Order: sequence, then C-alpha cells, then structure tokens
Amino acid sequence: MATEVWAPLFSLAGVLLGGGLTALSQRATQRSAERLEERRQAVADREARRAEQLQAIKDFLACVQEAEGVAYRRPEEWGEDEAWLGAASAAMGRLWIAERHLVLVGHAGLHDPVRAYARALNQAVWREIGDVEVNEHLEEHKTLFMDTARASLAAF
Repeated sequence: MATEVWAPLFSLAGVLLGGGLTALSQRATQRSAERLEERRQAVADREARRAEQLQAIKDFLACVQEAEGVAYRRPEEWGEDEAWLGAASAAMGRLWIAERHLVLVGHAGLHDPVRAYARALNQAVWREIGDVEVNEHLEEHKTLFMDTARASLAAF
C-alpha cells in the first residue's frame, strides 16, 4: 500500500523535473541563438560601416584628383579663362561635398586630415600658395590623409 501512494508522486516528480529541465534547456538554447544573432548583426553592421566609409574615401579621392588637375591647369593670369573658372568652381564644390560626406561617415580620426587636405587643395586651386609647387604643397596633407584613411579602414 505504501508503494501505491508513492508511485504516482514519484511519477509526477519525474514529469515535473523532466519538464523543468526541458524548459531550462530550451531557454538556454534560445538565449544562445539570440547572442549569436546579435554578434552576427554586429559584424554585418561593422562591414556595412566599413563599406560606406570606403566608398566615401573613394569619392573623396576622385574629387581630389579632379581638383588637383584643375590646380595644375590654372592659367597664370587670374580671371582670363572663364572655362577654367567654371571647372574650378564645380570641382571645388564636389570636393567640399565629398569632404563633408567623409567627415559625416568616416572614423573620427579622419576628420582633421580630410579637412586639412581639402583646404590645401583649395589653396592650390586658387593659388594661395605663393611660389610653392602644387605637389609640394599637397604632399604632407596627402600623406597624412592616406595614412589615416588606411589605418581607419584597418580598424574595422
């Protein structure tokens, strides 16, 4: 008779214990899957930010090349070439937009070098550099920007 009373209780305890362990196991599996998804999403976000920054750097460099070309083609006498003036204004407008975009999406360490490089290009285009050659005036700024851009991309 004593075993008849305890048998259903043992059975009930076994069912409760098994159900509890199953619930704990499912919760642990769910949390593990959630953490894995969060890590995957963080990696995807970093990759997207890196791609966006890389594109902004490429766009800035394309505008830099255009502005350098304009600086080298500047006529000796100011204001004599309306076509050059229009091309210079348009190129510098695109450069300033690309510079601001890169500052917006780029790593904070890029902000000062990109601004300095854009200012140096502006000075070269409008001949605010005296007798200094364009490439000589730009070299330090270009090197700093390229080194910083490379480091910021490697940090991702």
